[in-house]
Amino acid sequence: MDSEIYAILKDHYFIPFYLLTWVISVATYRKYFDTVLKYFPVFIAYTFFTELLGYFIKYHEEFQFFSDERYSWRNIIIYNIYQVVAFLFFYWVYWKTLKSVHYKKWVKYGVGMMLASYIISLFYQNPFYTGLYYADIVGAVVLLICVILYLKEKKEEANPYPQRYNLLYWVSIGTLIFYLTAPYVLLVGYVRYDIWSVYGFHSILVVLIMLMYAFFIVGLLMGKRKAFR
Repeated sequence: MDSEIYAILKDHYFIPFYLLTWVISVATYRKYFDTVLKYFPVFIAYTFFTELLGYFIKYHEEFQFFSDERYSWRNIIIYNIYQVVAFLFFYWVYWKTLKSVHYKKWVKYGVGMMLASYIISLFYQNPFYTGLYYADIVGAVVLLICVILYLKEKKEEANPYPQRYNLLYWVSIGTLIFYLTAPYVLLVGYVRYDIWSVYGFHSILVVLIMLMYAFFIVGLLMGKRKAFR
């Protein structure tokens, strides 16, 4: 058991970082329990358990989906499901937050494009064996548009509280930084694994994850209830 924990901490150190973020999100929940981010701790917990399950599927036979040894270690299906859920969660957050009727319509159209891209991908890729990276890029672009629209509204809004006290502002900045780069990093691993390996793209991805969650933590610690108004 101790060796298992050591392996996770050594080679998958971003997994405990998810747990830390969840603990902080629960400890500070009173700040935002009645806001659009009220389900944020649930989302963080889902992220943590998805990564933990992915680890056990990859390294423990009893958790694996496939009996064929060529595919037994594959855990990509849970990440494909996770990515769709993550996009839908954030789309819902921004759709509920945006005040412009036109912006809300754009979000709806974007959700339709994202879902259509995943459905189309299923005809060409098996989600049990490979990531749906092209659809992920479509989803990421839609999410980036949502973030930009939100930041644009906040900039034009008369709010006496600085944005540094607004949790959703920090979540938006972290999300913006991550999804500007991460989907393309993953796509490189899919189409050119040799480049992914030689140039350490996995490390880039881990840095992006840690950076995004660092912004989440800052927002959770600095956030104030009135800043959401």
